[in-house]
Amino acid sequence: MTTLSFEDDGVDVVYEGTEFRMERELIEEATDKDYHEVTDHEVLKLVERDPSLSGEPRRIGDIV
Repeated sequence: MTTLSFEDDGVDVVYEGTEFRMERELIEEATDKDYHEVTDHEVLKLVERDPSLSGEPRRIGDIV
């Protein structure tokens, strides 16, 4: 299971027991979008190859 914790300057991730941080700039570069316009589903897709997505995607701007 992957856990995402969103903050204004990046996302703390726990993936398969490994903790790391994805900085805002990295996410913007990977998605070619403004950080606050990226959805939680898009971030999860950056972390996992084939994630199990459920529910509606939420914009980071709405989360933080």
